[in-house]
Amino acid sequence: MKQTSDNNILLKRLLISLGILIFIRLGTFLPVPGIDNGYLSFYIQRHSLTRSLVSTFSGNDTFVIGLFTLNIFPYINASILMQLLVKTIPKLAKLQKEGSSEGKRTINRVTRLITLIWAVIQSAGIAFYLKRALFNWTPFLAFEIILWLTTGAMIVLWLSELITEHGLGNGASLLIYTNIVSSLPNLIKKLILENNENLNFGVLTIIGLLFFIAIYGIVLLQESARIVPLISSKQLSQTSTKFVTASENNYIPLRFNQAGVMPIILTTAVLVIPNYVSNLGLLPILTLPVFLQSSKIFYWLSYFTLILVFSSFYSNIVLNPKDVSDELQKMAVSIPGVRPGIETTYYLKQVMKRVTLLGAIMLALLATLPNIIEAILPVSSFNGLGTTSLLILVGVVLDLSREIRSIFLSNIYNNMFD
Repeated sequence: MKQTSDNNILLKRLLISLGILIFIRLGTFLPVPGIDNGYLSFYIQRHSLTRSLVSTFSGNDTFVIGLFTLNIFPYINASILMQLLVKTIPKLAKLQKEGSSEGKRTINRVTRLITLIWAVIQSAGIAFYLKRALFNWTPFLAFEIILWLTTGAMIVLWLSELITEHGLGNGASLLIYTNIVSSLPNLIKKLILENNENLNFGVLTIIGLLFFIAIYGIVLLQESARIVPLISSKQLSQTSTKFVTASENNYIPLRFNQAGVMPIILTTAVLVIPNYVSNLGLLPILTLPVFLQSSKIFYWLSYFTLILVFSSFYSNIVLNPKDVSDELQKMAVSIPGVRPGIETTYYLKQVMKRVTLLGAIMLALLATLPNIIEAILPVSSFNGLGTTSLLILVGVVLDLSREIRSIFLSNIYNNMFD
């Protein structure tokens, strides 16, 4: 009877998540009124830059401006911006530290407001970019496109929150996961068509081995942590001064990958800016030396270095050693052998530097793995499934497994005391 109850809870939450995800996926292909998709398709086929951009979003060369085209991306950008604002604006930082329900509601309201503003900006960019692709473009049509896309983005945000609250998993993460998985068939098809002559058993074996190494490395990177033991003042008073030991259950897990995929996203954005500005005609085309034109070493070194820099920068934003030290001091908890206050802050900074450096090197190596595959093997089209996508896919699966396990454990605990 208890097992049936657990299964019913999981099934109910799973069906809620699947139903909302399918609804959002269908809404992505619901065309915005007023847009002639025939003109749009003709324009995409004749312009390689636009076709490349469309392939990035949809996975193929077909594109429909639908109600949910913006999907969850305005909220993702707003969340990233909100994290930076919390670290730079003292009032927001205070609200987050207090941890009260009112403070959380205030931060959520600000995040939603930023999401709305970001959705308007992104939809306006799409609306005015379509001016060159649609013969029937008018200011009224642009306003209508902005209204539809912004409304769709806010509906998606509301639905993602429903998944987080009543479904299984985090709504925003599941939407990104769905977008990546939906593009995999087109990516595999493109890979096979472009490398049909070069694919053989040996190449496929090496690709499979490297793919397994990448997945294993990502799981290791996501789950690994440096354990910093803690001891409370009560334990300290009850323990002999000669044999001070920390409890196994009290520790700070300093994860190797505190920043997640943010260093890769920021690095990609920085490296794309020169090419993007050059394509817009705002700057003259830069001529690189022959060595850099004929080699990708410069790009790889830049990619590797920027990931290291951004990993260090973003890890300090996510977890501030001084804040952790202050919280430990308030709770009368300390690290064995380290004095509270300045020494604890210095100790945590040094440990975080080493942990972040090791995690950043692993992340940079995994990020350049698709380039390494294309360099050593006669295959192409691996950039469509980069480390960012793999990190998200693996991370979502791990989070789902943790949530399912926690549901079972909580139900077992509740049933024990019924």
